Amino acid sequence: MKILWVFAHPERHSLNGSLMDEGLRALERLGHENRVSDLYAMGWKPVVDADDFGGTAPEDADRLVVGAEQERAYLEGRLGEDVLAEQEKIRWADALVLHFPMWWFGPPAILKGWFDRVLVQGFAFGIKDARGRTRRYGDGGLVGKRALVVTSVGARESGFGPRGVHGHVDEVLFPLLHGTLWYTGVAALPPFVVYGADRATEADFTTYAGALRARLGALPSAAPIAYRHENSGDYDDALVLRPHLAAGRTGLGVHSTAGDHVAMHEQDGEAKTQSLL
Repeated sequence: MKILWVFAHPERHSLNGSLMDEGLRALERLGHENRVSDLYAMGWKPVVDADDFGGTAPEDADRLVVGAEQERAYLEGRLGEDVLAEQEKIRWADALVLHFPMWWFGPPAILKGWFDRVLVQGFAFGIKDARGRTRRYGDGGLVGKRALVVTSVGARESGFGPRGVHGHVDEVLFPLLHGTLWYTGVAALPPFVVYGADRATEADFTTYAGALRARLGALPSAAPIAYRHENSGDYDDALVLRPHLAAGRTGLGVHSTAGDHVAMHEQDGEAKTQSLL
């Protein structure tokens, strides 16, 4: 496989940096090709502005409409060289590894800016199929690729569990896994999360490094998260999940087909419903 590793941590000698080193060595031993976008080392510009499109709005516009101008610049080959270079890496790759520390329940601003500037309309989304339907949520410009999110948090694993105060980690990462990756057609694998990163010991590192090597070994064949395709018939014309699917339930979990198979548990004399993303 060809794998693009996008790394977003300001300290190359951090726990995350050491894990990336382990991961890249593992990929090489497995015979995979890899490229690395180390965003802090690259001095990546995270902010979308008119400079991305030549510094001005089109002559017939009285303001900059970012999505439309991104697509126009993409189709006309006017995007910045840094953006074009990252898009070329994505085209080359079969899979992406998105590696970052979780800050304020999401990726650092520099990685969010990579998404904003690189996954432009016309390249990653905003594409129509032969019937004129918008290709998204399981389809799109990046369909056929897969991705593994590797992230670290300072909290214990229990705090990101189904009843943890921070929210279930799959739901915390839903905007990235579903709203960015799946939206553009990328099959997202279950995330790899390092818990208690601020207190990690050498023994913890050894454990996590071994687990990461195993996950990377399964990268070509591991089952992705079973998100629903928008154009599968599961959603009505208003893009609302049809009532017979995950019946009586709401929340982010209903957008995975795993939500169609609900296990009923008896606890304290009441029926409890449990499902996972």
